[in-house]
Amino acid sequence: MNDDPNVQPNPNRKPPELKPGTVKKISIGIAVAAILIYFGSSTFYTVQEQERAAILTFGKYTHETNSGLHFKWPYPIQEVRIVPAELTQKITIGYRESGGTSTSVDDEAMMITGDENIVSADAVVTWKISNIRDYLHNISNPEQFLRNSASASIRSVIGSQKLDYAITDGKTAIQDLARERLIELQGKYNTGIQIIDLKFQDIEPPSGEVEDAFRAVTNAREEKNTKINNAAKYENDRIPKARGEAQALLEQAEAEKKSRILNAEGDVAKFNAIHSEYLKNTAVTESRLILETLEKILPNAQIFITNSNSDTVNYLPLNELLKGSEKVDSSKTATPEAKQEQGGNGQ
Repeated sequence: MNDDPNVQPNPNRKPPELKPGTVKKISIGIAVAAILIYFGSSTFYTVQEQERAAILTFGKYTHETNSGLHFKWPYPIQEVRIVPAELTQKITIGYRESGGTSTSVDDEAMMITGDENIVSADAVVTWKISNIRDYLHNISNPEQFLRNSASASIRSVIGSQKLDYAITDGKTAIQDLARERLIELQGKYNTGIQIIDLKFQDIEPPSGEVEDAFRAVTNAREEKNTKINNAAKYENDRIPKARGEAQALLEQAEAEKKSRILNAEGDVAKFNAIHSEYLKNTAVTESRLILETLEKILPNAQIFITNSNSDTVNYLPLNELLKGSEKVDSSKTATPEAKQEQGGNGQ
């Protein structure tokens, strides 16, 4: 090729002729490369950690594979369908969330109660795939089927309850019944969906005066429950204390009873012991009792004991002897100064 711009190309020049068979070889090479690329891209597939893959051979379910790199025959022999079988998913009933904002869906939220009132119910259903084969073959749109079945379950339960019960004490009971109905529907149609939980976000009456009236009823009911709980708390606090005080009084009375019985038994034993001694010599006991009684009646009296059995009158100057003994005792107890004074007077 000539790069000189002043040189004009020769229009009569022909392109070089290819050798016989070259075009065929190039075509075969391109076809082989295309086949290799096709086989390479369609025979190997990757399953993520929270996923599982169902292998269809000639359109029929054959087996499943877990996470990792796997081999399969190219389409149309085998086909791979990957689903998030290990992932717990959620759907909302009555509203949608997008970008941090919540939008109400009145067609799903508005329901009729058993007493022909309208109530708005929002719920969240937590679910996961339990059977890939049923999930792929028995339902065409699993998420929409789940949403419709959840809405139907909630409507069937709320439709048999009164509005007052649905928005106050019956929320938990209605929630449990709706979850049971939803689980029954999944089992009835073999959807391959496992219902983990169904929780109501809110159950409210229609807006306006009705909502204000029911809100007032709800507040009154909550206040009533609060007072009942406070009363129960007081009861639970007072009853054990009263029982403890009653038990303490019973134990105290029992102790007093035993004490009195023991004291009485001791007094009886003491009396029996004295009585047995009294029977041995009644005169001594009578004399002792007389003397003890006289001491109590006449605490300052001087008592003299004489023998009155003899014929003669015994004279014993006890008064003088007592006076002499009192003088001796006083002299012993006198101070040295007093003794000196007495000695001086004697001189």
